[in-house]
Amino acid sequence: MPTAELNGAKIHFEDTGGDGEPVVFSHGLLFSGAMFEAQVKHLKDRFRCITFDHRGQGQSGVTDDGFDMDTLTADAAELIKSLNAAPCHFVGLSMGGFVGMRLAAQEPELVKSLTLLETSADPEDPKNAVKYRLLNLVARWVGLWAVIGRVMPIMFGRTFLNDPGRRAEKDRWSKAITGNDRIGITRAVKGVIERDGCADLLGKITLPVGIGVGDEDVATTPEKSERMHRVITTSELVVFQGAGHSSSIETPDQVIALVERTIQRSGG
Repeated sequence: MPTAELNGAKIHFEDTGGDGEPVVFSHGLLFSGAMFEAQVKHLKDRFRCITFDHRGQGQSGVTDDGFDMDTLTADAAELIKSLNAAPCHFVGLSMGGFVGMRLAAQEPELVKSLTLLETSADPEDPKNAVKYRLLNLVARWVGLWAVIGRVMPIMFGRTFLNDPGRRAEKDRWSKAITGNDRIGITRAVKGVIERDGCADLLGKITLPVGIGVGDEDVATTPEKSERMHRVITTSELVVFQGAGHSSSIETPDQVIALVERTIQRSGG
């Protein structure tokens, strides 16, 4: 199991290697780098694909602190540097997008193109924050199993959840979410809920950007992506049909198409 000691955290990563340009994938809250399996499978013959798990999630270590977005961004920057993967094509979903925007604005030499999926430059909506804090409290003291029924409709759209042909996938990801470390996840959720917005950084992003959002995303609605698109002059906006908040899983081919176009616009 490859790991890197970065900023006081043990970070799990997977690296396909090869001579192609690096593509680094940054996952969303409650998940791991595994949520990009379809994209890695499609790209790995032409690109060096790197996935990693944010601290406290997946197979990465749980730390006492460091779950704020600036520290998570520093983790990603150090991973890219330690793997000699700069400049990379960075793909971030939800929380991964919070990291990607900060990285592209603050350390542009590390990023060649940026794909933002189901994410926002805003702080957490106060109405959502109240609901998420309650779910987080239950998850912390009872267990993730106690909230999974409420979490799945936030993480996935109705098309995916109501498709009987995708029952095995639903079971897989439900188990993946509940299998996370309870302490690590609740600290990660707190970091997301309490994050500062980064709208002031968007004007500093001048590299090719692809913005994708599911038309069924209730966690980060399409309006938030539209606002980012209006400010980032180098961006393309795509609304994924039949996707919720986990588009890399729900509509993998639509995500792959956006990632490839964004890479191509950078000359990659």
